[in-house]
Formats: sequence, structure tokens, C-alpha cells
Amino acid sequence: MSMRVGIVGCGNISGIYLDNLTGVFSKQVKITGLTDLIPERAEKASEKYAIPHIKKTEDLINSADVDIILNITEPYNHYKVALASVKAGKHVYGEKPICAKREEIQEVLKIAAEKNLRVGNAPDTFLGAGVQTCRKLIDEGRIGKPVAAVAFMANHGHEHWHPGPAFYYKDGGGPMFDMGPYYLTALVSLLGRVARVSGSAKKSFETRTITSEPLNGTVVDVEVPTHIAGIMDFANGAVGTIITSFDVYSHTLPWIEIYGSEGTLRVPDPNTFGGPVFGKRFMEEDWTEFPLLENFRENSRGLGLADMADAITEGRPHRASGEMAYHVLDVMHGFHDASASGAYYDVKSSCERPAALE
Repeated sequence: MSMRVGIVGCGNISGIYLDNLTGVFSKQVKITGLTDLIPERAEKASEKYAIPHIKKTEDLINSADVDIILNITEPYNHYKVALASVKAGKHVYGEKPICAKREEIQEVLKIAAEKNLRVGNAPDTFLGAGVQTCRKLIDEGRIGKPVAAVAFMANHGHEHWHPGPAFYYKDGGGPMFDMGPYYLTALVSLLGRVARVSGSAKKSFETRTITSEPLNGTVVDVEVPTHIAGIMDFANGAVGTIITSFDVYSHTLPWIEIYGSEGTLRVPDPNTFGGPVFGKRFMEEDWTEFPLLENFRENSRGLGLADMADAITEGRPHRASGEMAYHVLDVMHGFHDASASGAYYDVKSSCERPAALE
């Protein structure tokens, strides 16, 4: 039986969700309504996908024809929509970050637990063939015991291509909260939870000038750090390094590498679902490219929601869980907290390492 989904938010990311949820994941979910604060966007999506446009967000959230709210609004609206959804007795699956503040998601998770509701959250790219292949190789012991990891995401911001990039430099934005969830979720799925972090964060430029249309020439005030370097002590003993930056024009760094007692694994871009995946064991001279698992090599956004819908029906834990998203949020704030205090942050949250995708 498919779960009925109402979509709040019809912006840039909604297209791939709508394509996949009405296509490859149509057995798991059925979209019964959608809405957006900009009516024209909702009307366009409604016409293209033959899905009812519900004009008021509260009407969609309270609809008797909706089981799950898909919350793909802009980051500063994630908390408000998620909270209203669980208060209305609806499961909720959101885009990253799950909320802007720790106390916000704590409230959402508390109410959801009291009402026996599920909270799920992007990114679900870790369920794609790329990271899942790496998960399989690690679990099989191909690189021995993981002892360290590195992750790098560096570019010069989104103002040169995004039609409305200002929110990337406001509260809830910045490179860590924008892209960090992809890298940290992948690392947690591969290595397990993080126990302690330290970090350094800085704001390199006070303003950014938009060069994309339709806001070309608009100057945006930068309110968040735009270069963050963090260290993670994983509960399993591995030590991780992460850099996220909107201050770098070009680099030659890898996306993610996992270092084990018997070799190294090169993980593909965690913002994608595919590969390639490379590894080296011991003192081998050449890298070996490993074949990817068969499923979900292409852009499969919505996979986490489909898995949550199946999990609700089957009575099992879902993989892209609210608890893992909260843990990732806690770690991201931890880097900033450590930078501000000059001391380690002992991570208060926890989560189970999600099951490998069958």
C-alpha cells in the first residue's frame, strides 16, 4: 500500500522529487497535493504532474488525504513546516538541514515520538550505489579496520549560478549547513556516529555580489562563516577531517577518502548517487575501480522518503532518519561552537548506523 504525500515547496529541488516520486517510487508513495508560498510555482507543478494545488500550506498539512509531508522549503522554513506537520499527526520528511537549531529538531523529534510518527530527512544520496558500494567494501573488510577519513567540499559559492542565492549566506546557510550534510551523512553511514569535534570557522568576505539572473548585481550581506575546518573523533576510534568552503576558486582535493589498517577507499561525490569507487590495498601501486552495486546509480532523490514509506508499512527503522539528521546537525554546530570557544565539543546526540540498503 502506498503512502499519501503532500509536498510543501515547489522550488528548484522539487522537479527531481516530483519526477522520481511519480515515476520510480510510485509504488511506495502517491502525491495527493502540493503547495508553495509563490502560487505560480505550485500551479506550474500542478499542471505538469496532474497533482492538486492546495493554496494554503495549513490546509495541505491538515488534509485527511495526506500521510506524510515532504518539506522541501528553504532552510529557514524547515522547522516551522516540520513542527506543524507532526502537530497535525503527519509523518514528515524534509530537505537538509533538518532544522537550523538543535532545540528546534529536538522539539520536532519529541512530539513525533509522543505521537508515534516518523521523521526522515535528506540527504538520501548515501543510499545510492556509490556510497552503498563503499559501505559493502568496508563491511567486507577490504581496507581492514577504518582508522581515519577526510572529506572536502570547496567552491566559491552559489551566487554565480543560483537564481536566488541570498539564503546561502544567512542563518542556516553557509557551506557547512548547505553541503556538510552530504559529507557527514555519508561518513556516519560508513563509520558510525561522531563522539567529539573541534573546528575553526571564519567569514572571509563581508558581502557577496550576485552575478546570476534575475538578481545580477545585487549585493548580499554575509552573516555566516564561509570556511570551516573540522576534526571528528568517531566512536569507533577513527579520526576524521572535513573542510567546507565557499571561499575557494579551485582545488585538487578528493571528495572523501577512508583510510583503513589494510588499505584506502576513495568515495565518490556524496552529492550524487553513483560512482566511481576506487581502492588500494596495502602497498599496491595502482588503484582498483570497483563495480558499483546495481541499484540507484542515477539521481534518485526521494529514495529516502520511499524507504521511510516502506518502513512505516513494514514496521522497521527507516534509513534516512531524523535521529541521524539531528546528529549531523549537532556535529555541524559543534564545529562552529568549538571554533568560538577554543575547546572540543563533546557531541550530545547519537544515532544508529543505518542498515545497508538491500
